[in-house]
Amino acid sequence: MTNFQFIVSDSKTRKAYKIEVDQDKATGLIGKSIGDKFNGDILGLSGYEIQITGGTDKDGFPMHPQVHGPGRKKVVLAHPPGFHPKMKGQRKRKMVRGNTISADIVQINCKIVKAGTKPIEQIIKKEEKPKEEAKPEEKKPEEKKPEEKKEEQKKEQKPSEKKPEKPKKEKPKKEEKKDKKG
Repeated sequence: MTNFQFIVSDSKTRKAYKIEVDQDKATGLIGKSIGDKFNGDILGLSGYEIQITGGTDKDGFPMHPQVHGPGRKKVVLAHPPGFHPKMKGQRKRKMVRGNTISADIVQINCKIVKAGTKPIEQIIKKEEKPKEEAKPEEKKPEEKKPEEKKEEQKKEQKPSEKKPEKPKKEKPKKEEKKDKKG
């Protein structure tokens, strides 16, 4: 199975955080709809209460709160999500996903309703630190040998040796014609 990408928005700090969770761990969310609330323990945010606000499926079609069920449907839309009209009264038939989370959903957009005891920034940074420590040290770019430097200089010089452009022919001026008529 694939991973769910949770985009968790914090309205107080006006920041969004991306958290990836395996679908096996988040099976309790399958069947929930837009507007439903769930416990943040699934995401590793203990003490938080989170509300589902939307999402997209594996093909990029957005979830729409007025389309019931987990399937895709073509509906006529006059407002977001899924369609942003350019003119007043404009409508368009678009493909959207229903408002229920299924295994085909890849990204789930959420917002924090009730904050926990620890700030979300501290919890997420703790998860990222072990990943950074496990990375090997970055290799410094090796200096090029003198032979390679000479080759690069030759390549740079060749484009400057372009053929000279032919001078353009000048068209007769219109002013001369006016003088003859007058």
